Amino acid sequence: MKGVERTGPGTVAASDADGTPEADTRSSAPRRGAVDPVKALLHQHRELCERAVDPLEIAAGLEAHGFTDRSAARYRHRDVFSLAEELYARVPRDADPSPEPAPGPGPRIRAGWVLLTLLPGAVASGTVVGLRFSHGHARPLVALGGLLALALALRAALGRGPLAARPGAAPRPSAAVWTACLLGYVLLGDGLLDAVVSGGPDTLPTGAPDGPWPVATAPALALALSCAPAAWCAHLLDLGARRRLAGSRGLEDFTSGARPLLLGVLALHLAALTGLLALTGAVLDEDPAYPQALTLGALLFLARLLTVHRHRHAPAVVLGAAAAAELAAPALVLSGRLPDCGFLAVPVTTLTDPLGPAAIPALTCGFAALALLTHALRTLTRASAHAPAGAPE
Repeated sequence: MKGVERTGPGTVAASDADGTPEADTRSSAPRRGAVDPVKALLHQHRELCERAVDPLEIAAGLEAHGFTDRSAARYRHRDVFSLAEELYARVPRDADPSPEPAPGPGPRIRAGWVLLTLLPGAVASGTVVGLRFSHGHARPLVALGGLLALALALRAALGRGPLAARPGAAPRPSAAVWTACLLGYVLLGDGLLDAVVSGGPDTLPTGAPDGPWPVATAPALALALSCAPAAWCAHLLDLGARRRLAGSRGLEDFTSGARPLLLGVLALHLAALTGLLALTGAVLDEDPAYPQALTLGALLFLARLLTVHRHRHAPAVVLGAAAAAELAAPALVLSGRLPDCGFLAVPVTTLTDPLGPAAIPALTCGFAALALLTHALRTLTRASAHAPAGAPE
């Protein structure tokens, strides 16, 4: 015994004030877990570490459990990526040690999902042609058959490829209902609202763009055709996120690179949709309805991206709110015709009188898309959102 344990109180106090370890001045029996904190973490997340194919998957899983770079400092690492590399190296494996593994291959382009993304546009185009060449009682039958075929085509296109929800993250059923309402408003909403504000409607829609209740086929067709560029943009987001994961050395580093990637993909999708709107408007000789269609296209694209990456609640809520606001507009105007209820129509007529009926869907979908974009910039820029299938959410 050299009397180390008998140091005076002043010596101990100076050691504590300087923040030096107490291992030299105390007995050789430290508290459990204080010497090797990474070992305790490995035991806690052993299933994740054993299942991971590379350190990137462990980093994404740790982030999903609430780890940050500041949390990693408590385990004597500068960031979560460095901590994940040590966890991956500590897991015993049958094979001989190999160099640091590279990130797995990114999503592959398959002919199956490429063709499926073209199917909604093809079905919608055939329906529009059928409506233009049909007359009388045949036109409602063509419209009904086309809508059913389009619903099946959209379901097939969203079931495979970059727009397909990942395992265990099926979209909420209500999201499909609200999406159908929003697309239906694109077809009939502006015409109905214009007729209601003008004192109608006096007749049912005939399916003709120049009828008393016009049907907006050009923006609806462009949105159906945009399913293909939406899938390619989602594929680019997956590839870009995978590359960012491979090149990042911290969660903040990945997030700073993922934000412009997400904004760039959204801008690319809107550019493609703008071109499709111009094309369909010119071919069908109709108003392309740029404000309504572009805001709705952004809303649906962001909602699908969030659903694909395991965030289902926010898209369903925001889509429902947007659909309810659009459907409420003609209902409020109709309710304003009741005795002493004219005030109900004031919010709608205040917008439609100077701006036209297009103001309602443009503003509604615009604010909804902005809300989803804000949410996406917080969630889709996290490494855990791009974790491989089977990783923890």
